[in-house]
Amino acid sequence: MPSHKSAKKRMRQDKKRNLSNKSLKSEVRTSIKKLSERIEGKNLEEAKVSLNKTVSLLDKAAKKEIIHKNAASRKKSQLTSKIKQIAA
Repeated sequence: MPSHKSAKKRMRQDKKRNLSNKSLKSEVRTSIKKLSERIEGKNLEEAKVSLNKTVSLLDKAAKKEIIHKNAASRKKSQLTSKIKQIAA
C-alpha cells in the first residue's frame, strides 16, 4: 500500500481509469462479435449499420490508447473487407 498522499491519489485514479478502459474494451469486443454474427448470417443492411458503430468504438479506443492505433486500423480493414465480400 502506498504511504504518500500523491501515491494514494494515483492509485484511486488508476482504479477508476482501469474500470473505464475495461468497459470500453469489452464494448468493442462485443460490438465486433455482433458484427461478425451479422456478416456470417449474410444480413447486409444490419451489418453496415453495425459496422459504423464498431468503427466508431474502435476509433475511440485507439484515441484513448486502450488498443493500439494500428490494431484498430487493421480490425476496421478486416471487417470492411468481409462486408464487401458478402455484398458482392
